[in-house]
Amino acid sequence: MENKYRKWFGEQRCKQAVKIFTEKGWKAHYAETREDARKLLFETVIPKNVSIGLGGSETLAAMDVLPALRSGDYQFFDRYNGGDHFEICRDSLMADYFLTGANALTMNGEMVNLDCSGSRVAAMAYGPRYIVVVAGVNKITDTLEEAVSRVHSIAPMNCRRNQHKTYCAETGICAEKNGLECNDPQRMCNHLLVTFNTRKFAGKYTIILVNEDLGF
Repeated sequence: MENKYRKWFGEQRCKQAVKIFTEKGWKAHYAETREDARKLLFETVIPKNVSIGLGGSETLAAMDVLPALRSGDYQFFDRYNGGDHFEICRDSLMADYFLTGANALTMNGEMVNLDCSGSRVAAMAYGPRYIVVVAGVNKITDTLEEAVSRVHSIAPMNCRRNQHKTYCAETGICAEKNGLECNDPQRMCNHLLVTFNTRKFAGKYTIILVNEDLGF
């Protein structure tokens, strides 16, 4: 049974964060459930007949976005269709919209993401005309320091998800935190992006905060 006090607390936290992200230049929205977020995403935020790139995301997988993206209503650069992954990611950099999750957010309106290849953070920093981020309440931290710590702490799960042969994917422990040097070619912790605010390009960045635990 869902805990009503935790649900209330999550709602307050998300709505406070929406206000702060709005002040930082984002178009910020609150969604009570993943179903609400999905409806908002495809009925309000992303118009039909645009090109869309996608960042790998357990949050978006939980929202089951692929059927909508593959419906024919969009020019979708499908990273999961068995094509040349590298070229699809390059094409996604010039998409009208780039849809992705987030590794961590702060109550000061900052977003932190950690990447292996850099294709996702590259798109989130510059390239696509619009960036759309969907994140669960579990991604919200109080401080930037906590957010950076969070993204490193979930790296073993992301390595495991992507079938990377790394020390952390086998042990669940970061090699460097265990006093070892991590030189593995498949290491996750290669590119760290901190987005402090989005005022430079008005209307470019949208975030949907969902009052559910989604993704890692």
